Amino acid sequence: MFQEHLEAALPVGADPRRHAHALAEVHEAALSGDALPRRPRSVIEASWQRMRRLGIDPDRGAQRAPLGPAELESRRRASGLADALPILRGGLISLAEEAAHIMVVVDAEGRVLWRDGSTAVRRRADGLGFTEGVDWHEDAVGTNAIGTALVARRPVQVYSAEHYVRSHHGWTCAAAPLHDPRDGRLLGVVDLSGPASTVHASTLALVDAVARLAESQLRNAHLAELDRLRGVAAPVLAKAGGGALVADRHGWIAASSGLAPVDRIVLPANCTPGRTWLPAFGTCVVEPLPGGWLVRPAADASPATKVELDVSTPRASTLTVTGQSGTWTHPLSPRHAEVLYVLACHRDGRSAAELAADLFGDADRTVTVRAEMSRLRRTFGGILDGRPYRFADGIDVVVHRPPDPEQVLPHSLAPAIRIATPRR
Repeated sequence: MFQEHLEAALPVGADPRRHAHALAEVHEAALSGDALPRRPRSVIEASWQRMRRLGIDPDRGAQRAPLGPAELESRRRASGLADALPILRGGLISLAEEAAHIMVVVDAEGRVLWRDGSTAVRRRADGLGFTEGVDWHEDAVGTNAIGTALVARRPVQVYSAEHYVRSHHGWTCAAAPLHDPRDGRLLGVVDLSGPASTVHASTLALVDAVARLAESQLRNAHLAELDRLRGVAAPVLAKAGGGALVADRHGWIAASSGLAPVDRIVLPANCTPGRTWLPAFGTCVVEPLPGGWLVRPAADASPATKVELDVSTPRASTLTVTGQSGTWTHPLSPRHAEVLYVLACHRDGRSAAELAADLFGDADRTVTVRAEMSRLRRTFGGILDGRPYRFADGIDVVVHRPPDPEQVLPHSLAPAIRIATPRR
């Protein structure tokens, strides 16, 4: 994804109390339907609109039951975030304790997995129900840095009355998403929260920097895993003969022989031994190895015949490809979902300038678009063509949308998507 601008909730030089009072006036006007004395920040306005559509109670939220101890521990193990904890704690805990904050780590569904920091603030958070195991997604507790960062997929700071639920107005929070460097999957969010009086414009930048450092640690661990797999790959490829490669379970190439060099192939979400269709090589035979797969292109490779783009749920988008060898499904990043949705709506194709206008409202951003399309075509080369960018001829493209058009990629600010699905 492209790096987003880090927009602090408190403008530089603003008095926190006066700013909180101004935000409260905007919040009450928005809930009552009166004319707004001023517009909230775009990320907050978009979130408030989602809350109204969901019917979130601005006094109580949705109040969902927390996880039990056994399920909480199971989620911690499955989250993929445990290896990042030492970096997150090392970078944020001392600050949290000194600045009267708590550090919170949640999974991709918004469940609070770990909470550390100021004892006094933890007690105050207990009174709000902000404890380990609770659901802190937007659709549970309204606009907040954690839940809104999960939807917007970018760092977010929320201050005082920018929170949708009134009981949260005494808080400030800054959160940044954490992604798995192996496949780009959203793992969750790290957050610093505290009393509104402790708000600081630099907190968001610090949280984001520590999140990026934690992702680097996960990336280094993955590179070490690939090195171990290379030790297995060499003798296997020597015996395989012909074109073959060895990839880890996320599709990253440890070694290859007789095939065009690529860094990564896209594997089915639930890869199993046997024949399967892969975008990079068509029909392939896949065999299990310790920690990965041996992949060999089949002699009778066949093209894909159908593509299904599923954007029917706001939390996840997928691409399903069907060919003679069966069906293949892959989760999509928010940016890839945006691009593929635009191309699915324009089967005759889009030029780089048209895509730049579609995605950014700026037809001059063609360099950015070409770089992103190059990544997409490396991943989905068998189903995407260029000049213009489009789905390949002969492929049946089906789009699964939600019943409410405004829920199509609700995190997206791309003009082509928001114009097609205007916000109320």
